Amino acid sequence: MKALARGRIRIRRRFAAPARMQTLLLAIALYLYWLVLSGMPDPFLLAVGAGGALGVAALAHRMEVADREGQPFHLAPAALGYWPWLGKEIFKSALEVSRIVLDPRLPVSPTLVRLRPQQKTTVGLVTHANSITLTPGTLSVEVEAEQFTVHAFTRDGAEALLAGDMNQRVARFEGSA
Repeated sequence: MKALARGRIRIRRRFAAPARMQTLLLAIALYLYWLVLSGMPDPFLLAVGAGGALGVAALAHRMEVADREGQPFHLAPAALGYWPWLGKEIFKSALEVSRIVLDPRLPVSPTLVRLRPQQKTTVGLVTHANSITLTPGTLSVEVEAEQFTVHAFTRDGAEALLAGDMNQRVARFEGSA
């Protein structure tokens, strides 16, 4: 105990196997991203990319940010179903907002609504709030775990949001539904 008090013994927390796996997945993802961006299979660039990916992953591991929340690779299969649906909703909303803006009467009816998110995780809440903001005509104004405050360009947009289709899809995406 005296040695510990004098600072001679260093206590180092060991990372669990899941954190090491997340670090490895992060390094692979960063390296693949490097390969896509570089576009040149030069041996030097491949080595620099590998070194950079490993260095960043090691730093993330040391900072303890290489975890399931920071790199939600486990959500990738669910994202393949969610992103196309979100893209379709963004496109439909963009057309609707464009139609309203180009209408000479400008039939807007700004509405502020509150809704209860079904998500349980931070990733789920952030995904839901960002999905609302990405959809033209709606904006997440205040985001809390118990309640979202959303500004909608029209009453119809607010009613569609309150119907809960996006809420349910994001809950399924994160695995809480």
